[in-house]
Amino acid sequence: MATNFGDFSDSMKGMKGKDKTDNLAGYLAISPWLIGFILLTIGPMLASLILSFTEYRLLSAPEWIGLDNFRRLFSDARFINSLKVTFQYVVISVPLRLAFALFIAMLFNTGRKGSGLFTGIFYIPSIIGGSVAVAVMWRQLFGHGGAITEILSALNITDRNLIGNPDTAIYVLVLLVIWQFGSPMVIFLAGLRQVPTSLYEAASVDGASKIKQFFHITIPMLTPVIFFNLVMGTIQGFMTFTQAYLVTGGGPLDATNFYAVYLYEQAFEYRHMGYASAMSWVLLLIIAVVTAIFFATSKYWVFYQGGEK
Repeated sequence: MATNFGDFSDSMKGMKGKDKTDNLAGYLAISPWLIGFILLTIGPMLASLILSFTEYRLLSAPEWIGLDNFRRLFSDARFINSLKVTFQYVVISVPLRLAFALFIAMLFNTGRKGSGLFTGIFYIPSIIGGSVAVAVMWRQLFGHGGAITEILSALNITDRNLIGNPDTAIYVLVLLVIWQFGSPMVIFLAGLRQVPTSLYEAASVDGASKIKQFFHITIPMLTPVIFFNLVMGTIQGFMTFTQAYLVTGGGPLDATNFYAVYLYEQAFEYRHMGYASAMSWVLLLIIAVVTAIFFATSKYWVFYQGGEK
């Protein structure tokens, strides 16, 4: 028995040694990402948190001022306006983008020959949509003398460029983000292909129309996918920067001065790094609260195939 126990003990030591070797190999494999995450994400976040309690203008040493930056936010009219404009943009653009993406996904969910090719083609705007070149192109199309402006003027719809009009500038950016519907479209398409065809067959036998099938089968079965796209789209909407900065510059009259644009302005134009750091943490808190609300309410409208909400 002693010999057997000794063999078992040696075996356990060997297994532990192998586990340690495997763990070490795993940590070595992810070490480039881990080092980058610590140095390029965690480190700057902690530095930003500390700077948010200071008066820091880049050219002078940070001066500790406590919560003054956060108090200043609520008396800053341009900050309040940036919040208002950003929420307006998110509330309008996210549902429209998801609705359009779902519509296109349903068109491609036919299994017909060539649908995969067209799906790839329609996905291209999402790949290049956030680029500087596309933003510049959008500015040229909707700006003074642009093709879209000239067409609208010829049709007597408006004689002003849409970017220069405070009432319409934000809708130019909404149109741009709707044009970048490829990512949610692909996710919707994957979700549609997971819906059992037997449900539609049973509904057809019972005489349900296509509209009833859409609202009573397709939408409920897609609610997990809708929830995912909604959360991701909302987060992206709050962080919108490139499009607004390059297409409208935050104007006219701060009509498109989104939160990220105003944050950039405070940090790199006015060099109020402490104030900008406070803004970044408030934005993180806003996104966290909105996301938490989505998760808290999801149990009432998100349905899974297993029957659980």
